[in-house]
Amino acid sequence: MFTVKVLWVCSLLVCGSYVMADTPANCTYEDVRGTWGFSSTEIAGDNSINCTVETQYTRKLKITLDFPDLAVDEFGNTGHWTMIYNQGFEVVIAGRKYFAFSFYEIQDNKVVSECCNTFPGWVHTVDERNWDCMQGMKLDCDARNRKAISQPDSRQLGEMPLRNLHTFAKVINSMQKHWVATGDTIFAGKTVKEAHRMIGGQRSARAFPPSATATNEHLRAARALPTLFDWRNKDGVNYVSPIRDQGDCGSCYAFGSMGLYEARERVFTNNTVQKVYSTQDVVSCSQYSQGCDGGFPYLIAGKYGQDFGLIEEECFPYEGKDMECIKTACARKYTRDYYYIGGYYGACNEPLMRAELVKNGPIAVSFEVYGDFMAYKSGIYHHITGLEGKFNPWEITNHVVLVVGYGEEQGVPYWIVKNSWGTSWGEDGFFRIRRGTDECSIESIAVGILPVI
Repeated sequence: MFTVKVLWVCSLLVCGSYVMADTPANCTYEDVRGTWGFSSTEIAGDNSINCTVETQYTRKLKITLDFPDLAVDEFGNTGHWTMIYNQGFEVVIAGRKYFAFSFYEIQDNKVVSECCNTFPGWVHTVDERNWDCMQGMKLDCDARNRKAISQPDSRQLGEMPLRNLHTFAKVINSMQKHWVATGDTIFAGKTVKEAHRMIGGQRSARAFPPSATATNEHLRAARALPTLFDWRNKDGVNYVSPIRDQGDCGSCYAFGSMGLYEARERVFTNNTVQKVYSTQDVVSCSQYSQGCDGGFPYLIAGKYGQDFGLIEEECFPYEGKDMECIKTACARKYTRDYYYIGGYYGACNEPLMRAELVKNGPIAVSFEVYGDFMAYKSGIYHHITGLEGKFNPWEITNHVVLVVGYGEEQGVPYWIVKNSWGTSWGEDGFFRIRRGTDECSIESIAVGILPVI
């Protein structure tokens, strides 16, 4: 689908820009909040419907999207809605689900987001029947909903190799003692483009909300939780599927999503079902993501898992590249529910994450990846802001990983996180990151799902 992206890079490693990654739409909560006119078709098809072709929209409905997640239609029916990062939104109301990506276009070498319009999207009943195509237009649209971001043309820079990794690691280690950096990293020998795909690809702008304030109720509930918890060793049993390697494809969202489903399936079946699901099926077949150029676990482990289902790895083995979707007769497993921790995008916090983790299993999260994270070897990671005076870190990005537990070491609380860069990276493929401070926005956008067992 939509894959153009602006990327700015300026660091010790390399300096410049090139084009790649997720949809470049850049729409805020306030851009989307308001009254919308939703137009839809009357096809009443199934999930094979093609909404990318020109079609006629004959049904009209007005829906007001209000604070914090309230949706009210013109007939007085109420429902709920949520942003999907800065790139789209989903509305559930009166027995139907509406989802679309926000509209953008390229004009005069600039990405122009039109946040009061959407690309063609999908609407269906909550029981997955009667699929139609839809588009949305905000009724009180004005010029403030139109944003332009420059798109320089220097694509050759993406093929330049990374440099000075050992020097970078020495500087990091000299500035702090909580974690260890290394120049002998899996990124050695990679080009800028390859490295940025591995860390998810740069987004159009910062779109992480701050971690929501914990209420007294949240804090009271958290005090009843264990002080240490790890799904890799819960009462001597490992509920976490094996570490995998996404390679140079920007498919972290697919690995984080499949890892989420795999772990929760293990948890909900008391570890009697231990399947590994196809990330290539997601990369090649999902219209809710952009292949090797990015995506979001809410839309994959959640919406794609519910709308289309997941197949096992051997049905469509991972190739680590964009390739044509293949049809398979393999049985599909489905997601029965999906949600942002806290109920909607922007309501997440650390106590809620711990409660969800202990109750239902590992959770998928997105966080900001800086250049120093690429050099991580061991310890409790935190971004070293002092590097800016010596080397500007890489631009903020969005990397999807799986939180599998939490703990504390020498007074520093941390999350235990499963990555998708193979077992030679970090602590046998895992890493720890500071907890309770919304480090790199890791406590702002957590996702949970419930599998069909």
